[in-house]
Amino acid sequence: MEQTEGDTSQQHDSTQHYEVLQELGDCYTSVGNYEEAQHYYGKAAVLGPDEPGPYVGLGAVALQKNLLDDAETAFRVACRLDANCARAYAGLAMVAQQRANYKLAFEMYLKCLELDTDSPLALLGLFQTSCQMGSFAKVTHYLELYLNMHPDDASVMFPLAALYMKDGRLEQSKKILLDLLILDRDNQDAANLLEEVEHGLAQEKTRTYFEKQ
Repeated sequence: MEQTEGDTSQQHDSTQHYEVLQELGDCYTSVGNYEEAQHYYGKAAVLGPDEPGPYVGLGAVALQKNLLDDAETAFRVACRLDANCARAYAGLAMVAQQRANYKLAFEMYLKCLELDTDSPLALLGLFQTSCQMGSFAKVTHYLELYLNMHPDDASVMFPLAALYMKDGRLEQSKKILLDLLILDRDNQDAANLLEEVEHGLAQEKTRTYFEKQ
């Protein structure tokens, strides 16, 4: 059946209306007005029943209100509507993290990063869950990828430097920490870690010297 000009115009108006409702939901979420956000996400879900966005929004609102079951349901609906919705997997990861299910949170953050390597939320979540599990190899890879694209992101520089130190890659850790302190001279955590790293490098140098004697 051919689509008439009127049908096309109506579809365009409906799409625009959906996008406005979704944006209003996002705006109200950002200022902490969750009741209004929920209202607009609900309307957007009616206009765009196949769109994952409103359900991601509803999941985020439920997460803020600590309604973990509701949040999980909304994020799972978003995943069913779009199997490549990175934000939905990040949402499921946050729910699992709140429940202290760090293994599942780790898997969901990884899934999110496979779909969107540019997600600082997923990167930092992955770092936090890795600290709980003591497993860091995969995190380092994604932090490096992100930092290649955003070389001045201090929030990612510090955890990567910490991971390098844990892995014995002290020179790499030192370089990142020095770069970080150029960007943020008052970063006491970075200064303290740099002191530890330089102490480790001095010990390595001394050990190497005596081994050669």
